[in-house]
Amino acid sequence: MIRVYLLISLYVLIPVLIIECFKRWTWMQKIGTVVAAYAVGIIFALTGFVHFEPETAEAISFSKLQSLLMSITVPLAIPLMLFNCDFKLWTKALPKTIWSLIGGLTAVLVAIVSGYFIFRNKGIDDFEKVCAMMTGIYTGGTMNFNALGASLHVDKTVMAIVLAFEMVLTTPYIFFLIGGGFRVFRKILPYQDVTRRGRHDEDVQTMDVEDYKGMFRKQSVGGMFAGLGLSIVFLAIGAGLALMLTGKLNELVIILTITTLSIIASFFKKVRELPKTFELGMFFILIFSVIVASLFDIHSVNGGSLAIGMFVCWVMVLSAVLHLIFCRIAHVSGDLFCVSQVALLCSPPFVPPVVGAMQNKKVLISGIVIGLVGYAVGTYLGITIMFILSHI
Repeated sequence: MIRVYLLISLYVLIPVLIIECFKRWTWMQKIGTVVAAYAVGIIFALTGFVHFEPETAEAISFSKLQSLLMSITVPLAIPLMLFNCDFKLWTKALPKTIWSLIGGLTAVLVAIVSGYFIFRNKGIDDFEKVCAMMTGIYTGGTMNFNALGASLHVDKTVMAIVLAFEMVLTTPYIFFLIGGGFRVFRKILPYQDVTRRGRHDEDVQTMDVEDYKGMFRKQSVGGMFAGLGLSIVFLAIGAGLALMLTGKLNELVIILTITTLSIIASFFKKVRELPKTFELGMFFILIFSVIVASLFDIHSVNGGSLAIGMFVCWVMVLSAVLHLIFCRIAHVSGDLFCVSQVALLCSPPFVPPVVGAMQNKKVLISGIVIGLVGYAVGTYLGITIMFILSHI
């Protein structure tokens, strides 16, 4: 158990070290804190540093603590990162957000249906149900995937194979975006994020996203703890509301609640001017990033299910290309396209790391909103797709 607690401590201490390096060295500022966190996590995964023998007491305890950290870091980070955003400016970007959402959902559905006709004679078991799960995971993340798999009684082996291929294909794409790939889409979609109204607002919205200097000064610490306390209160309200409405800690209800409360709080000047809350939120995101990257398992995919892998690859690539074309036509910015992709392919918790890497917090709320809508409609779209394909 000593090793378990040591590794969990490293998940917290490594982000502190990354922040210190970011403050001191220019090369780290060019790499970015999120990229560094993912890199450390990948090293952990590939070297087996966080590997335990399956089904042992240590493995079970470690897995539970990993899940606990992942489940609380992002809900705490989201309010902290939203508090100093001026959402009166964001309302001007609402039309572009809607266009990006519609384009993303349409692209996924076209990719799923076309892929069904291409791969339906390749021997994939319960292919209509696989299409439903892929619709769910690429419009709302693994929550919808698991919900569809359970409700449609999909064989657990099939679910594991689909999820393994999806992770192996999606993870490098997310790493590409975080590692600087967003610059490619900025060139393809060279449009501004429409959130500005005047010179002052432009200065506020384009200031450095991550400025950790002075974070632990007396005047900053009090403000950060006030922001953290407010985040904890919002998380508690979200959890309580989820238990009351669904009887369990429903992630959709929790994230929707804390996001709504955080947006409301940001309209109060005292909350919006709390010092270093965004940076404290990024600290929690770095913890989340190290953990997620350390879960990557390159050995989880075997060659026995090539047809499923080809189908997953087809859906991911075609949906991304179609979404990109749609955004080009609608003049959606490259950064908004990136957060839309991440929100739909992975879910809202993965939006803040990409926002941090891009250093553009103007698109943070847009990405979260797109992800939440994806959560809400993904399961319905999956069932609809299965029903339609079953009758073709």
